[in-house]
Amino acid sequence: MSDFLEILTHGRRFKAAVKELSLTDLKELAVKLDKIIEDKASQEAEEQEAMAERNAKIEEIRKQMEAIGLSVDDIGGAAAKPAPKKRAPRPAKYQIEVNGEMVQWTGQGRMPTVFKNELEQGRTMEDFLI
Repeated sequence: MSDFLEILTHGRRFKAAVKELSLTDLKELAVKLDKIIEDKASQEAEEQEAMAERNAKIEEIRKQMEAIGLSVDDIGGAAAKPAPKKRAPRPAKYQIEVNGEMVQWTGQGRMPTVFKNELEQGRTMEDFLI
């Protein structure tokens, strides 16, 4: 919380902060604060009214669905977003045979240890191209 809000919300600190203001300044401050409170109250009332309208529409639709014998499941996956499509795996670009087993690598991500070991022994990646 900012220092300003701490002072504003703490009674004694607020009183100390406005101690040097004149009565006229304090009354102007009170008017401004009342205006802010009224605006906030009307905003919250509007939000509650909009939520009540939304809930009433939902209930109306629910009753219509009940009347014709439908459920949310009958509508299908309209409420849930479809899962993102996964891309096809990349084809292997390099391969090496180690102890009769074929190790393949796409060339992306971390290099397999068997390829690192062969590179350290002087071979090049072109030697492993498929």
